[in-house]
Amino acid sequence: MHYAVILAVAFVASGLTFFSGFGLGTLLLPAFALFFPIEQAVALTAVVHFLNGLFKLALVGRHADVGVLLRFAVPAVAASFGGAWLLFHLSDVPPLLTYSVGGYAAEVTAVKLVVGILLFLFALADVLPSSRDLSFAPRYLAVGGALSGFFGGLSGMQGALRSAFLVKVGLSKEAFIATGVVVAALIDISRLAVYVPALMREADRIDYALLGGAVLAAFAGAYLGKVVLSSVTMSSVRRIVAAMLFVVAAGLVSGVLR
Repeated sequence: MHYAVILAVAFVASGLTFFSGFGLGTLLLPAFALFFPIEQAVALTAVVHFLNGLFKLALVGRHADVGVLLRFAVPAVAASFGGAWLLFHLSDVPPLLTYSVGGYAAEVTAVKLVVGILLFLFALADVLPSSRDLSFAPRYLAVGGALSGFFGGLSGMQGALRSAFLVKVGLSKEAFIATGVVVAALIDISRLAVYVPALMREADRIDYALLGGAVLAAFAGAYLGKVVLSSVTMSSVRRIVAAMLFVVAAGLVSGVLR
């Protein structure tokens, strides 16, 4: 049963997030957490996310906009350390609200509330006719990268903020997807530097067949996304991003997402 759940989530999420630029970890982590301790679930999700990112890099990486990448990725990676540092110091702050739904414990924290509201505003701006054609000047890319990296280090939601910003920069659909893939890969490298040693200590308890199956399912979803990319317009990509932003924002504000 757990094979079917995790492989299905990996396939569907990878296909969707090929266009949105985020969400694979958000959807896959809860699936892994149903069957594994949370620390293993986080590490296994990171491995699938990273390898899937490398696969997507091979598929579309050549379309990345180097100028946008340099202006955005460098401050994003640097600011992620600041966010992680703040998270460490905020870890003992009690949640604003805790409640249970059907045995599932949800927590609303200040970080989740702030990031959730921010994502909601980005999503709302993308669907309002008055702001749909808004784009950011290149001089604001460093600010967007720093915000994405900082909140990514603080909450793990860097992909959502990255896509919310890059979708407004005026990139083509190919460049938007590829640039996001490169930034995600850089962030994942820094995360795996922490997770891999922990995974090695649990090496004898890892279900490698399941991990490999999840990776292959994610590859298949990404490849399907690449196949249909030519028939998708940038406006469709923006609608997918907005929809995913609303979902993640609701999950954070309600405390359902970890």
